[in-house]
Amino acid sequence: MQQGNLRRAYEAGLNYARDPQGWLLFSGGYGCGKTHLAAAIANYRLDHGQPAVFVVVPDLLDHLRGAYSPRSDTSYDERFAEVRDCPLLILDDLGTESNTSWADEKLFQIFNYRYNARLPTVVTTNHELEEIDPRIRSRLTSTDLVRWMPIVAPDYRASGIDSTQSELSSLGQHTEQTFLTFTIEREDLDTEGQGNLLRVARAAHEFAEQPYGWLVLTGTYGCGKTHLAASIANHQLGKRRSALFVVVPDLLDHLRATFNPQSPISYDKLFDQVRRAPLLVLDDLGTESATAWAKEKLYQLFNYRYNARLPTVITTSREIDDLDPRLRSRLLDPARCQIWLIKAPAFRGAQPGAAYRGARSQAHGRRRRP
Repeated sequence: MQQGNLRRAYEAGLNYARDPQGWLLFSGGYGCGKTHLAAAIANYRLDHGQPAVFVVVPDLLDHLRGAYSPRSDTSYDERFAEVRDCPLLILDDLGTESNTSWADEKLFQIFNYRYNARLPTVVTTNHELEEIDPRIRSRLTSTDLVRWMPIVAPDYRASGIDSTQSELSSLGQHTEQTFLTFTIEREDLDTEGQGNLLRVARAAHEFAEQPYGWLVLTGTYGCGKTHLAASIANHQLGKRRSALFVVVPDLLDHLRATFNPQSPISYDKLFDQVRRAPLLVLDDLGTESATAWAKEKLYQLFNYRYNARLPTVITTSREIDDLDPRLRSRLLDPARCQIWLIKAPAFRGAQPGAAYRGARSQAHGRRRRP
């Protein structure tokens, strides 16, 4: 998944370097390669005798401020016009500048001018688009001019942090929950109930074999949805692939804890680790405190993974209609997400000869792909 995403970003950058048209937006976490690709575009154009300006946004604002100095060799108007009118402008690290009214105004003037003139522009950012000035965001989200390439590769400088070893993950508490230990033939279920449980188990097993899109498991407490979600994650680990299993209220607690000055990890780094996980399992959605902050963080997480098409498993005891409308709109997209309701009541016991064997020959259900 990550290799394919990085390949698409590379090809987008190369094609743009050959023929800069419109705008190209690279977003992603620290060290994912977006600045490398942006600089490569600039170097490609320069190597071919074409002009290009590459500038880090905070540095750009410092240069503009410096032009007000009486000792400056260049006037503010000249320096501003040089950036605003250049044939190809590459703005690196948008969102890391100080959010003063002056800085916001100067950046908007640049974005607005180049947007109206349709001048080729490349932008990189570590931030969610929702965190960027609304006036600039409206330009960056213009689908007729801007191609957005979210990059989900991990920080190549971080020596390969394994998401399965993250303190976020509670998968260690579910090591015995696999497809082989999932009970199908229950004495408290009739034929229809057992059939429903078997169909859901098959869908989960198929997803585990080839994670694609989103899988949502719903049902009452103790019906088996967490067991199946953990089975998917454990199946991936058995194939030496990464999977992050996290309970939603615990995730929000970990994010809040990063605001403590003594936290060993920053909020941005922790949030990036979650939103860019190759496979993310979110257990117990809907049991978190429904504060405005919690809703916003979950929406940012859902929106990023939805746009980046990252495999995601979600369990919830809530009715889908009762979830935040912004989350619900992602879950109800049939091209990206399959929803399975487990009709079985709560079950905690085990019965001899009642395990789902998960044989590949049983998984005949069709997959819906975008």
